[in-house]
Amino acid sequence: MPKREYKTVRERLFWSYANLAMAHTAVDRNQEKYATFNYMIRAKLYKGLCDGTMNVRTLFDDEKIKLLSGQKCSYCGSPKNLALDHIFPQKFGGKDAGDNLIYACKSCNSSKGKKDLMEWMNSKNQFPPLMILRRYLKLIIEFCDKENLMDSPIEKLRNQNYPFNIELVPINFPKPNLLTMVME
Repeated sequence: MPKREYKTVRERLFWSYANLAMAHTAVDRNQEKYATFNYMIRAKLYKGLCDGTMNVRTLFDDEKIKLLSGQKCSYCGSPKNLALDHIFPQKFGGKDAGDNLIYACKSCNSSKGKKDLMEWMNSKNQFPPLMILRRYLKLIIEFCDKENLMDSPIEKLRNQNYPFNIELVPINFPKPNLLTMVME
């Protein structure tokens, strides 16, 4: 299969979000690998997001999940020594607001520090839990939409002081049996 080209920020972010939906359904169904059904979800969502007939779900949905999942580290699942972590580090303009905050144990919070979520996860050779990635992607999409960056070439976002690194936004996802929704 030829390598997919992403020329605009919109294409890259929407492809990642569509892959997330594909992965989410596969994990929900306890699949070991992706099936035609999953690829159809990805294709339909990507097309719908790009042509404006579908939208990214709101952060409100994620807030409900955060409240219902209880107080545990969003990264390792530990219920001990919890602090609040900024998904987008404040150092890079991340807001001190509920939709940018998740629970993290002091160990994970300290380890992540002021790193981009994907930079930190990549340094640990881990793929983030899907619920954290979903929130991260929504924050990036919201930021880029507000800053009128969605139709910009990806190169325009390189080496900028944004609260995320566009180069690290995942476009390929591991097999579903290697993914988790949330840390247990």
